[in-house]
Amino acid sequence: MECQSIIMNYTVPPSVEDLETLANAVLPVLPDELLCDCEDITILIEDMADESTQLDLELSDPFELLALYKSGKEISPGLERKVASTDAVLVIYRRSLLDAWCDTEDDLQTLIRQIIIEELGRCFDFSDDDVQEMTDRHYQGML
Repeated sequence: MECQSIIMNYTVPPSVEDLETLANAVLPVLPDELLCDCEDITILIEDMADESTQLDLELSDPFELLALYKSGKEISPGLERKVASTDAVLVIYRRSLLDAWCDTEDDLQTLIRQIIIEELGRCFDFSDDDVQEMTDRHYQGML
């Protein structure tokens, strides 16, 4: 599979739509170990984690949360969905992502890829070493 880069230059912070474009471009080229679990995943970009999510996850700072995977069975940890839907959703928090981007000065698409791999890897019960190996391999361009 050929890797395509999306080149965006920003004079203002990337919008929700910009980040959705970048994140959706990462999905088809995730490591094979993750791809089999990501067939029907939807990516949403939200500005910040809402108050309910912050309380559920006991966050002292909402900027700690870069992404959150929600399986189709629950809307937040411990709460079953009231609407019958089996869609899995990966929420990426825009302001936290932009903060991390400024701190690391990494390529934005590379950072998004890393965040997606780390969040999905943890949710799909990969070890920390496996997640790190996937991230390193992907960072080096070995898709």
